[in-house]
Amino acid sequence: MRAIVTVIGQDRVGIIADVSRILAERGVNVLDISQTVLQQYFTMIMLVDASRCTVPFAELTSLLKSEGDMLGLDIRAQREDLFHAMHRI
Repeated sequence: MRAIVTVIGQDRVGIIADVSRILAERGVNVLDISQTVLQQYFTMIMLVDASRCTVPFAELTSLLKSEGDMLGLDIRAQREDLFHAMHRI
């Protein structure tokens, strides 16, 4: 199962490493990544493969939110099919 992970926060060193570590520790593979800094704000979108995730997807989304809160980031994840359904006209 593929998912979209978004990250927004104040720019600082190590954001990509922190988010990648959280995902890797749960068996989630990063397939593609796009990131930029808009003035002082870091923004990132990741396409990930969560088919080998070691926790249920709902638990992963909750974990990303709580870890993000501790890191001063807004981290969200949603299934790719839901993401596409929400953006269809």
